[in-house]
Amino acid sequence: MDKNSIIAVLDEIHKGAKMGMDSISYVSQKVGDVNFKDNLSYQYNQYNDILDRVNDVYQKYGDIPNDSNLKDKMMVWTGIQMNTMNDKSNSHIADILIQGTNMGIIEGRKILNHNPNVDVEIRQILNDFVKMQENNVEKLKTFL
Repeated sequence: MDKNSIIAVLDEIHKGAKMGMDSISYVSQKVGDVNFKDNLSYQYNQYNDILDRVNDVYQKYGDIPNDSNLKDKMMVWTGIQMNTMNDKSNSHIADILIQGTNMGIIEGRKILNHNPNVDVEIRQILNDFVKMQENNVEKLKTFL
C-alpha cells in the first residue's frame, strides 16, 4: 500500500476518534447521572488511546494528522445542541451517541473491507477501534 493510501486510512481513523471525543465532550455537559458521566469519561479515554496510537503511526510516515475541520465540529455541536434542547434524559443522550457510534462502526468496517492490504499495525488499530465502538454501543444500551 502506498504512503498516500496509508495516510488516507490514518486520516479517517483520526477523524472518527476526534469526532467521538468531541461528541462525548459536548454531551457530557448535559449529563447529570454520575454512572453515565463515568461511562462517557471511560469512552472518551478509549478514543484518546486510539488517537495516540494513530499519531504514533503518523510519525513513522513522517506525517501529521489532519485535524478535524471546524465545519465538522460545528455540525456535531449544533446537532447535539438541537437534539438535546427539549430532552436531556440519559435515554435520549444514549440514543444520540449510539447512532453516532454506529456510523463510526460502519465507516471502520468499510475502511477495513476496502483496504485489505493495509499495514498490519494499522489494521490492528482499526480493528481495535471498531471493537471498542461496538462494546461502547452495548454499554450505552444500558442507559436507554
